[in-house]
Amino acid sequence: MPTTTTVPGDRMVAGHFTTQGRRIVAALAITQTVGYGTLYYAYAVLLTPMAATLGASTTTVTGALTASVLAGALMTIPVGRWLDRHGGRGLMTIGSASATALVLAWSQVHTVWQLYAVMIGIGVTGAMVLYEPAFAVIVTWFTPERRSNALLVVTIVAGFASTIFLPLTGLLVEHLDWRTALIVLAAIHGLITVPLHAITIRRPSHPPTQHRRQERSVSARTATRDIRFWLLVVTFVAHGAATSTMVVHLVGYLTSRGHPATFAATVTGLLGVLSVTGRIVLTAARRLAPMTTIVATIFAIQAVAAACLPALAASRTGSIVAVIAFGLGFGVSSLAAPALLADRYGTTAYASIAGILALPVTISRATAPLAAAFLLHVTRDYRAPLTAVAICCALAAAGVLLRARSFLPATRDDDTVCRNS
Repeated sequence: MPTTTTVPGDRMVAGHFTTQGRRIVAALAITQTVGYGTLYYAYAVLLTPMAATLGASTTTVTGALTASVLAGALMTIPVGRWLDRHGGRGLMTIGSASATALVLAWSQVHTVWQLYAVMIGIGVTGAMVLYEPAFAVIVTWFTPERRSNALLVVTIVAGFASTIFLPLTGLLVEHLDWRTALIVLAAIHGLITVPLHAITIRRPSHPPTQHRRQERSVSARTATRDIRFWLLVVTFVAHGAATSTMVVHLVGYLTSRGHPATFAATVTGLLGVLSVTGRIVLTAARRLAPMTTIVATIFAIQAVAAACLPALAASRTGSIVAVIAFGLGFGVSSLAAPALLADRYGTTAYASIAGILALPVTISRATAPLAAAFLLHVTRDYRAPLTAVAICCALAAAGVLLRARSFLPATRDDDTVCRNS
């Protein structure tokens, strides 16, 4: 039985964003760009000078970023529960302020263990301020008709975080040093994200009644008992593993095929731009076909592209064609997952359910490149990890289709809180 979500009148007027809605979208678009640029992408530029200063290998220093991602993954479930109960304003404001302080502390590390400690803290605060809480704010504020456009705006703008902050960080390191660069980045992060989260973020006014608490508990419990939820978990775990593996190993593969390093890096850089393109394509195509059909098709195209890359990579044109085909699916999951979860389970416990999904997905993204590196070491052939990427994308496509076609008898909880999809 479908449920009806009550939408406060101030959340949209005549099908358009209200002033407050526009402010929320604009604020989150900016804070996500600054947050990802400072807390994640800047690390790639700082890696080599940090390793030299700390007297550690780049592998050891890279491990701190992996630890940061895993720490963030472990926070997704408690963060989701907090968001459902209290909304995002306080959490994201405190998280932004804490992250700013940790970036300042990062600039003062002198040992590897200090670096790991700071990066684990940044991973925890990142879980409080980046995509998952931002999506939760959007999902609970906007109606289904406006939600997709709101998510699209935020992810399009944030998709340029690497484009902005990689060269900015490089410029700071070149003219200052990596420690001073971090102090500047901390100032940028704190001055922009803290006030925007504190002043702009709002949540729909729902009285904290016992009924709503029970409804939230029932909704979350229903999701974990629904086979279609676990199909989504498998789907996005497989896809996350595939995309993260390609990001880490694509440059090495293309150079191994004889292409110059500059060409390999430039082609790999297309993935960020293509992730934005894929999100636009997905949002536009939803008017023509079901979400699950579009997502499955894009994932299948990625599987074909990865499988054909060994044959196409002999030439520059072939490499570009394969990367473009694969890159169109890069940003799809960030839009598809919120839409599929909200359509199926409503918004009452969205953040809790999304947190359960995000935990294994984030772990897969963090660990899959390491598994691919081990596979490459054993086989000494890039075709093995590329085949694994193709298989993961094919599994993701199949998982989306199975999720759409699995119509199991609903429990009483399903009748209460689940939506037909």
